[in-house]
Amino acid sequence: MAKVKLADYVINFYSNLGVDKIFVVYGAANGDLIDAFSRNKKTEYVAVLHEQAGGFAAEGYAKLKGKKIPGVAIATSGPGGMNFVTSAGNCFYDSVPAVFITGQVNSNFMKPDESVRQIGFQEADMSAIFKSVTKYTKLILDPNSIKYELEYSLYLATSGRPGPILLDIPIDVQKTIIETDDLKGFDPKLENSSEDDIQLIEKQIEKLVTDINKSSRPVFLIGGGVKNADASEDLYKIGDLLKIPMYPTWNALDVVTSDFKYYCGRVGTYGGAGRNFGIQNSDLLISIGSRVSGRITGGNVKTFARAAKKYMIDIDEGTLNKKFQQVPFDENINCDAKKFLKILKDYLIKNNYKTNENKNVWLNKCLDWKKTYDPVKKDFFKNFNTVQPYAFIRRLSEKMNKNDVLVADCGGNIVTCNHAFETKKGQRYFTNNGNSPMGFSFSGAIGAYFANPKRRIVCIIGDGGMNMNIQELQTIINYNINIKTIILNNHIYGITKAFQETNFGGKSEACGPRGYTPPDFIKISKAYGVKTMEIKNNSEFDEKIDEFLNSDGSIVVDVDCHDHHEYEPRIFGWKTPIEDMYPYIDRKEFKNNMIIDPVEGWEDPIMPKFIKPDEAGDA
Repeated sequence: MAKVKLADYVINFYSNLGVDKIFVVYGAANGDLIDAFSRNKKTEYVAVLHEQAGGFAAEGYAKLKGKKIPGVAIATSGPGGMNFVTSAGNCFYDSVPAVFITGQVNSNFMKPDESVRQIGFQEADMSAIFKSVTKYTKLILDPNSIKYELEYSLYLATSGRPGPILLDIPIDVQKTIIETDDLKGFDPKLENSSEDDIQLIEKQIEKLVTDINKSSRPVFLIGGGVKNADASEDLYKIGDLLKIPMYPTWNALDVVTSDFKYYCGRVGTYGGAGRNFGIQNSDLLISIGSRVSGRITGGNVKTFARAAKKYMIDIDEGTLNKKFQQVPFDENINCDAKKFLKILKDYLIKNNYKTNENKNVWLNKCLDWKKTYDPVKKDFFKNFNTVQPYAFIRRLSEKMNKNDVLVADCGGNIVTCNHAFETKKGQRYFTNNGNSPMGFSFSGAIGAYFANPKRRIVCIIGDGGMNMNIQELQTIINYNINIKTIILNNHIYGITKAFQETNFGGKSEACGPRGYTPPDFIKISKAYGVKTMEIKNNSEFDEKIDEFLNSDGSIVVDVDCHDHHEYEPRIFGWKTPIEDMYPYIDRKEFKNNMIIDPVEGWEDPIMPKFIKPDEAGDA
């Protein structure tokens, strides 16, 4: 019989899946797990400097690696494991397959009952702590259950709507010698749909196509579920067959890319190109792989796509439950995006589907809205004393190639990127939208680098976010990581500064410049030994973008966008329909863009001024 230390069995399990990098912070309670790397030639640990950064790196690794290979991160007990909470929340809300492993104190020193607060040093109930932000948690006390728990948790992490799991393994269990021939595994049920399931979906698709034929203004809303399901190619073919305008959510900007001929802009409370006119004037909305959050609908949910019949296709049954939908959808189809799109494509081809000329008129109208309401204005490229960030990001997108990876952060810099960065087919572009923590992109970019070192990795982050995991500059040095890190430095917390001015009259300066000011990132980066560059105004950025994109090794670029916090277009307040965005266009022009009736009060839109906190939307 084959005998092996349980810690080695765990590391071997993930290395055999193709996980070639695992992110760790060493501690006594995970010592045996880390020691197991010394006996494994298929995978290596990456010793980051903070557990949260390791969790973010595991997310970035999983997002770029794909093929149902999870990101894996290991921490010690107590505070080490607790530092994974935000990372697990990221993966839970963005549907990322990830494995978080924590070492636990010796099982002999664990509390015997909930009435006892703590016995062991740095003892903490990880299963309870992580329960709400994982698909599964397990404290492993029986060494002979390890094969089952590894296989079962992997199945949960990678199947259905993907997500993270947490395994908590005490020190003494890690040390146990197990006989692998005797271990019982997990036998998953067949994932293939029965013929009855497929027939039901085919009937639903037949009804959908009938509604498409009746419709004169149909649109697709494409969410991150299409990317998670690796269903892009079928989506492109369907685009060619139906010629229907497509609008990506922020999780799908590298699925429906800016160069795709049916891409008609970006939607939501920071709508960007097209200012939401296509979605709002539609008479048929087909949402695939999106939960259709408040960031898409705005706070006045009754006004969202209000003249449209609405279809939602999603793998998550809870999302499809009309009792829980803020915007009730008329038809809800429970199906994986890949399977749905394949069946729809096959149905259209089999029936020799041909679109009519009215659809072309509608498509051209939506394309015209996208072009007319580009949020990046020509004036932004004029020379200023500082850098205009929308102009900088647009030029960056023009210069990056189709094999590049852009990892962006949160707050004002992600709004700037999603307004200005135009994606190309083949690029990967991601952040974390579901949880959206400051500081994700720098560590996420490290994970992306290890997932595929051959691709050029560009990280966009704000000055606020850079402070959150700045210590990982040392990880870049330790592992000779090649990342181009761009700090959009406006010297304030920009998005919250704008929110504060809108809703609270700007009375406090907790967002800066007095309550908060960033450090000198150039001096700090140089102290770590990382190459640096400064860009101070628009006249510099053309040449310098070329320089840092083509430079050898990692570089930190400080882009001076001093005090910029105008992220427009956006809705103002939480009662405004998303087609009427600030800065407001001429009222006659607005009316001319509305095919359906505008919402009452459109003639006199809400103007920026102090409003009561209970009327304010979120940031």
